[in-house]
Amino acid sequence: MNSQKINCIIVHGCPSDSSEEKTKEYAGHWMPWIKKELTVRGIETNIPFMPRPWLPDYTAFKRVFEKYPVTANTILIGHSCGSAFLVRWLGETKREIYKLLLVAPWKETKYSDIYRKRFYGYTVNEDVKLHVKEIVMFTADNEDAIGKNALKTFHSSLGGKIIQCKGMGHYCLEDMRSEAFPDLLKEVMRGI
Repeated sequence: MNSQKINCIIVHGCPSDSSEEKTKEYAGHWMPWIKKELTVRGIETNIPFMPRPWLPDYTAFKRVFEKYPVTANTILIGHSCGSAFLVRWLGETKREIYKLLLVAPWKETKYSDIYRKRFYGYTVNEDVKLHVKEIVMFTADNEDAIGKNALKTFHSSLGGKIIQCKGMGHYCLEDMRSEAFPDLLKEVMRGI
């Protein structure tokens, strides 16, 4: 596949409160690093800032996300609640994409507020796997129980490859202690 035709969109996670709004740390961690690495390799990469992610609203996320082109040559990467958004969006739109990578996927079943209830309260559409050439999910041995359960939910519905890294927690900077994420880069570039 010609990397010039491939594009990538990364959907960040949802912080628990608005304290990260000024720095937009929720779109940090490894995301700027992977964007730089992919851009150098000729893959246009975007990390849209989702509106008020501490109070996640699927419809608001969708309005922002759909400003970016999604084709059969698109790679989608979701971190935490960004994974839940992408799986829901793909299930609704039935859009064909090249790869779906879920990093520390998150899908709460006991909601702490009405926003999360609306955001996570959907059934995973198993047909997503019919429209994606490759699905990869990253987890860690020390991920939170909610994250481990979410991984099981997504994997049982979508299949795909699971990569478990040691000591990476929820794949945030404080867990990883590095902005570099070479394992993700390797999976994105495999087959390109």
